[in-house]
Amino acid sequence: MPKESLQTLYVNELRDLYSAETQLVKALPKMAKGASNNQLRQAFEEHLRETSEHVSRLEQIFDQLGEKASGKKCVGMEGLVKEGAETMREDYGDEVMDAAIIGAAQRVEHYEMAAYGTARAFAELLEENEHVSLLEQTLEEEKAADQKLTQLSEEINPKAAQAEEGKVGSSREGRGTSRSRRAA
Repeated sequence: MPKESLQTLYVNELRDLYSAETQLVKALPKMAKGASNNQLRQAFEEHLRETSEHVSRLEQIFDQLGEKASGKKCVGMEGLVKEGAETMREDYGDEVMDAAIIGAAQRVEHYEMAAYGTARAFAELLEENEHVSLLEQTLEEEKAADQKLTQLSEEINPKAAQAEEGKVGSSREGRGTSRSRRAA
């Protein structure tokens, strides 16, 4: 593959990532608001701060490439965000909703890890060493976010299972908190 073809592909991958990250800047506050578990809510708020940094790193790379920082619509992330929004409209109890939100968030993280790994590999081939470092930093943060979600799921998912059996927790409706208001 000629180098300029790989360069074009690399820039397109960066544009896709830029769109994905900007979509997440809008989606993460909704996920935080939909979470009933305080640690889960805090994890989303922290990841929102990191996601803003991810956008800044991508802007830095675009600047170094002499390219405009803009995104081509990332339809993959758009789909994942829509699925997450649909999940949050369900009438689950708190613990089950938190488990569902974790699942949606981990799908997002895995998508991002794959995309950043690809972009990093292209940057390595193009000998864009500073880009490799920036992309690697973001990739490690995405992995850490996924690990944090896994850790939280180990506490939250058993509670969700117990809630389903009627042993723990209450419905959001029963507590006077409507789904539409929490997820809006």
